[in-house]
Amino acid sequence: MKPSPPWGGMVISALIFYPMTSLFRRLQPAAKFRISKRQVARFLRIPESLIVKIEFWFCVLFVHRRDRGGQFVSYRQLQQWQNAVACQLQKCSTWQEIKHLWSAIKNDYKKHKKQYNDAVLPFLEGIKNKLQAAMPKPFLDYP
Repeated sequence: MKPSPPWGGMVISALIFYPMTSLFRRLQPAAKFRISKRQVARFLRIPESLIVKIEFWFCVLFVHRRDRGGQFVSYRQLQQWQNAVACQLQKCSTWQEIKHLWSAIKNDYKKHKKQYNDAVLPFLEGIKNKLQAAMPKPFLDYP
């Protein structure tokens, strides 16, 4: 019999609380993004002095503020998310890779549309179209 956790509750899979899309798993923003206090302040449109501390949680940032306690910020709302996705697109070398990644992008956008800026998807689609135009067309269109 397994011992119960020190807090007395049941052990529940993190996936129940943190559902991730394949795009999120691919980017790993909590581990790979370097986000400064200045960037967060600019995004929130507040003076940098109002930010006490930033915690980089698994799915979101938690910003401790002097004026109102705390505030959650989705990684998807940040410019770094758009840049990271664009970088992933530019690394694709085949139509199949682009198709697979674009599917992941569309699924993430569909699931988390409220967290995306309106200009992100058209920007990424422009990159995808340029890549496809520069790439030779495949002989067979694999499903």
